[in-house]
Amino acid sequence: MFSVLRLWIGALIRLFRSRQSLLLENLVLRQQLAVFKRQHRRPRLTGTDKLFWVLLHRFWCSWKTLLVVVSPDTVVRWHRAGFRLYWRLLSRTRKPVGRRPVTKEIRELIYQMVAENPTWRAPRIHGELVMLGFEVSERSVSRWMRHAPRSPDSTQRWLTFLRNHHQAIAAMDFFSVPTITFGVLYGFFLIGHDRRRILHFNVTRHPTSAWIVQQLREAFPYEPPVKFLILDHDSKYGAEVPAAIRSMSLRALRTAVGCPWQNGVAERWVGNCRRELLDHVIALNESHLKRLLASYVDYYHQDRTHCGLQKQTPQTRTRSSGQGKVISWPRVGGLHNRYERAA
Repeated sequence: MFSVLRLWIGALIRLFRSRQSLLLENLVLRQQLAVFKRQHRRPRLTGTDKLFWVLLHRFWCSWKTLLVVVSPDTVVRWHRAGFRLYWRLLSRTRKPVGRRPVTKEIRELIYQMVAENPTWRAPRIHGELVMLGFEVSERSVSRWMRHAPRSPDSTQRWLTFLRNHHQAIAAMDFFSVPTITFGVLYGFFLIGHDRRRILHFNVTRHPTSAWIVQQLREAFPYEPPVKFLILDHDSKYGAEVPAAIRSMSLRALRTAVGCPWQNGVAERWVGNCRRELLDHVIALNESHLKRLLASYVDYYHQDRTHCGLQKQTPQTRTRSSGQGKVISWPRVGGLHNRYERAA
């Protein structure tokens, strides 16, 4: 600031000097400035220096002809930066006008409601926000709904369907088992979603659509206890199996291609069967594998506890109430055990 004041005082004093003296002084200063320019390609300028040239270019049209320290474009850039800074400071001090901005809390609530309720539209979400005490317009809700991150709708709706109808849902699936002679046997089963019970199972070497239809008839000889039957797009089903399912007053629910998680109950049972039985034995033939599976299914129903059933068994195992000695009972040929207290 003092340098600027000294500059203006020097300019006033030079008004009373002769023209020849001013020309000589100007020449001397230009020569020294040229030397300084050669030694310092990019001189460091303070904010006061920048302000001086910004003001000068507004009141003197010939300022570009004498500017050698920086380029004229640099002075213009300084002016634009000052313009932005001026209006930024001015906008912060003024009272904001227009509609109230939607806060981050409201936006997150809108996104949450859109993800958890895929059938809701803007009026329904706006009503919930009003009930929560938020002041926001329905039009703003509609605008922010379009920016909501989309979770897979099919995932949410499928899981919701499974939770709401688990008592009326059964699933069917196949799994393969290698034999001692390097052949392949196919295990077929139907499992209920309510208590994870195996409704029917069988083993074959050549699964056909006619054989699968016969298994369905054996599993549901009378009125089926379920309303929905989940199955995948296995080519073994053909067109006969869906037709037989419809004839039994059942609704076939086909999972998406490459989405085994949509038949998660059946897939989990297959995984448990492999880890707890098939990985520890070698199947000799169909009858041998069928005996092994029958033994495992009995253990699965009566003895094995399930996290999804609050650590209970599908057939509701009775808890021991005595204080006697703990006795171990072998199950599945000794692969597993059941523990009871002696009376």
